Amino acid sequence: MQTQKYSVNQHLIETILAWVNSGEIAIPEIQRPFVWDASKVRDLMDSLYQGYPIGYLIAWRNPNVKLKDGSASEGKKVLIDGQQRVTALTAAVLGQYIVDQDYRRRKIRIAFHPDEEKFEVTNPAIEKDKRWVADIAPLVNGQVGLIRSVKDYCEKNPEVNPEKVETTITNLMQIAKKQIGLIELASDLDIETVTEVFIRINSKGVVLSQADFAMSKIASNETYGGSTLRKAIDYFCHLAVAPEFYSTIVDVDKDFVNTDYFQKMTWLKNENGDLYDPDYSDLLRVAFVPQFNRAKFADLVSLLSGRNFETKQFEEEIAKESFEKLKAGIFDAINETHFKRFLMIIRSAGFIDSGMIRSQNALNFAYVVYLKLRSQGLAPHDIEKYVRRWFAMSVLTGRYSSSPESSMDFDIRQIASRPFGEFLRAVEDAELSDAFWDAGLVQSLNTSVSSSPYLNVFWAAQIKANDKGFLSRDITVNDLVSHKGDIHHIFPRDYLKKNAFKRGLYNQIANYVYMQSEINIKIGNKSPQSYFEELSEQCNGGATKYGAICDMAGLKDNLSRNCIPDSIFGMTLGRYEEFLLERRVLMARKMRDYYFSL
Repeated sequence: MQTQKYSVNQHLIETILAWVNSGEIAIPEIQRPFVWDASKVRDLMDSLYQGYPIGYLIAWRNPNVKLKDGSASEGKKVLIDGQQRVTALTAAVLGQYIVDQDYRRRKIRIAFHPDEEKFEVTNPAIEKDKRWVADIAPLVNGQVGLIRSVKDYCEKNPEVNPEKVETTITNLMQIAKKQIGLIELASDLDIETVTEVFIRINSKGVVLSQADFAMSKIASNETYGGSTLRKAIDYFCHLAVAPEFYSTIVDVDKDFVNTDYFQKMTWLKNENGDLYDPDYSDLLRVAFVPQFNRAKFADLVSLLSGRNFETKQFEEEIAKESFEKLKAGIFDAINETHFKRFLMIIRSAGFIDSGMIRSQNALNFAYVVYLKLRSQGLAPHDIEKYVRRWFAMSVLTGRYSSSPESSMDFDIRQIASRPFGEFLRAVEDAELSDAFWDAGLVQSLNTSVSSSPYLNVFWAAQIKANDKGFLSRDITVNDLVSHKGDIHHIFPRDYLKKNAFKRGLYNQIANYVYMQSEINIKIGNKSPQSYFEELSEQCNGGATKYGAICDMAGLKDNLSRNCIPDSIFGMTLGRYEEFLLERRVLMARKMRDYYFSL
C-alpha cells in the first residue's frame, strides 16, 4: 500500500501569518520579487471578505538535521507555492513592506468603503475621502478595536447607518479568521517526487524547477548566511541584464552593499554586453557543478540539507561544508577576470553575438569546464583550446538538449576523474567521427529552421576565418553580425516563390548567406544565372553592379569562403535542390576544418 505523501489541513490566516513571523514557515527573503500588481492584492482581500476560496499553499518540511552533540534540529516548513499570496497577506493585513520587481521596499495599502463594501488600492484621493478607511491593516490585525473603529467612522460620516457600518467592519475584521488550506509535503520525499506532487496539485500547471527548490533551500538558511547568498545570486543576474540596477542596490540594500559579494560584482555596473546573461538557475549551476563534481540540483538540495549519501542521515557538518563550497563557487563564477576571460574564449571561437547561442546549457557547461580546468591548474592556452572545442562540440551534437542534468552529471564526473584531453578525445571519437562530418551533419543542414545550431556554427566558422560577406570585398561576416546585418538568399526568395517553391524549400539554410543589404537590393529577384552573368562581366572590365569585387580570382575566393559551389555559374532553377546538396557538403567541410582548428 502506498503511503500518503502529504497532509492537507485548514488553518486560520492569522495562524499562517504568525508562523511566517515566527519562522515556522520560511518564505525566503525576495526569493522572487513580489510581482503582483496592487490591484491583485485588493482582489485577494475582496475574495476573503466575500468568503471565496483562495487556493492552497504548499510547504515542504525540511528534514530534521543531526547536530554535532547528537541532538536533532527540527526542519522548517519551506513555502514552495503561494509566496505571492502570503506576501500579499503580510502587506495588506500586517502592513509589512514588500520588495517589488525593481527590488525596492514599499508598502501596499488597501482601502475599504464600509457603506458600499468595496475595496480599493489606497491613493491620495482615497486618503482625503472620509468615506473610505484608507488602510485596513490596523483593523484586520487587531491593532484597532471594533467599537473605536465604528465610532470614529460614524462621527466622520453622520449620514451612514451605524448598524450597517458595524456589520461591515466586523466582517472586515474577520478576514484574519478565514481559513486557507496548507498542503504539507513529507520531509522524506526526494526533490523529483516533490516536483511531481507540485505539478499535479497546481491547477495552472506551473512548472516548478529544481533550481527553485535549491534557491528556497539556500534562502531559508539563517545559520550559514543563506539569505545573503541568495541575494548575491539574484542581484548578479539582474545586474548582468540591467547595469543601472547597481544604483538601486546601493539605495535600498545597505547591508548587502557592505558584503564581499557586492564588491565582487560591482564591475557589472559598467558592462553592457549580452553574450552571456545567466539567470539564477544558470549561475547556480555554474557555481555548484565544479565545486561538488555533481550536476543534479536534487543532490545540491540534499547536500545543503546535510545529507550523508552513505549513511542516508542528515548531518549539520555536511550542511556547513556544502554552504561553504557553494559560496566559493559563487565567488568563482562572479569573478570579473573569470567571467571576462571565459567570454573572450567564446568570442575567439567565432560566437560573438548572443543571437548565435541557442543552447544556454552548452554555454553554462562551457563555463563549468573553464572553472574546473582552471582549478586543476591547466595552462591558460590549454584551457582556451579545450573550452572552445567543448562548446563547439556541445552545440554541434546537441549534447545538453536532452536530459541536460544527466549529461552534465556524467561529464563532470569524468572531468574530475581523468585528464580532460583524454576525455575530450574519447567524446570526439564517439560523436564526431567521419560519418558525422560526411553524412550526419550534411543531413542536419537539410532544414529551414533559421535558428539551427548548425547554421550558427557555420557563421562562427566564417567569423573565425575572417571571411568576407557574400560578394563583399571589404565587409566581413564579423562586421555584418556585429552590426546586426541581414541574412539573405542566394536564390532570391521572391524568385523561388514566383516559381511555386514552398517555404520549406526557399528558406533552406543552405540558401542563406550574410550579405550587405545594398548588394541584396541590387540582386532583387534575379535568378543566380542572371546575376552571376553580370558578375562575370563585372570581373572582366564591365560595369560594377554588385559590391566591389572586380576580378575573377577575388570572386572565386569569395564564393569558396562562403561555400558556394562553382556550379553556381549558370545554375538554373531546375538545379536548385542540387545546389542545396552541394552547398551542404561544402558547409559541413568548412565546419569540420573550423572545429579541428580550435
